[in-house]
Amino acid sequence: MKTFFISHPDCLQHRAPSAHPECPERLDAIDDQLIRSGIEPWLRHREAPLVTREQLLRVHDAAYIDALEEGIPGPGRWATLDGGDTYVGEHSLQAAQRAAGAVVLGVDLVLENSTHTAFCSVRPPGHHAGRDYGMGFCLFNNVAVGAMHALEAHGLSRVAIVDFDVHHGNGTEDIVRDDPRLLFCSSFQHPFYPHTGADTRSDNVINLPLPRDTDGAALRAMVTERCLPALEAFDPDLIMISAGFDGHLEDDMANFRLVEADYEWLTRELHGIAQRHCDGRLVSVLEGGYALSALGRSVVAHLKVLTEE
Repeated sequence: MKTFFISHPDCLQHRAPSAHPECPERLDAIDDQLIRSGIEPWLRHREAPLVTREQLLRVHDAAYIDALEEGIPGPGRWATLDGGDTYVGEHSLQAAQRAAGAVVLGVDLVLENSTHTAFCSVRPPGHHAGRDYGMGFCLFNNVAVGAMHALEAHGLSRVAIVDFDVHHGNGTEDIVRDDPRLLFCSSFQHPFYPHTGADTRSDNVINLPLPRDTDGAALRAMVTERCLPALEAFDPDLIMISAGFDGHLEDDMANFRLVEADYEWLTRELHGIAQRHCDGRLVSVLEGGYALSALGRSVVAHLKVLTEE
């Protein structure tokens, strides 16, 4: 089975003024590992379109979109959204528009073609961006834009979003909370940035806060106990993944102890649910992952499962 692989060169143009973990080399590392692994023949490459304002307005406030557009600095200059390390430069808006547009295209492709899986290799990431704010390296909430497109443009009834980034998907929760058409499950290190999620009370949100030094066995046990049964009961029309690989043992952005086999297991479990409930339809979106070699290897492990018959 082939998988759509969606990206765009514009995503490489979003740069910080100095060394930064969320860098263009992340996508290059993925591309290098794809070639080295021999998985390329199983991928159907597509270029991401620009997201439309209408698609963004399903998840973001107009005032936030306007402020972001108006705040893009000129050539050679940078600004920040949160007073911290969520930077924007002259090319950042277009990169973010491509990242969100990739997920919209991924949803269109898996719902309209015989190839039912897609991976969006894009940046900036999105799961920390809420309705009216950007933070944590994120400008637009890419996975939420895609989920709402599936509901509003394709008429789906139920979309599940699973986030296995090491950081809580606070922006996604902000957008989807209390919408019964959406089920959101997020596993993350706690206490840790962005210091949210552990006390959530919402029928459609399942948060799995886990302590530092969590390994694959502990993560698998929690996902098996709480996330997988909820997904089965929800009976989704589409599964979407916020695929963060920064919980890898080699990634010093956090303190999990996961390896490629753990991401392979997660992917296989979610792909299996997609096959049982929604004809295999699954769209995965890159979030974190900052140790370049580990990121590339983990994405390859993820994609090998998605391309299996």
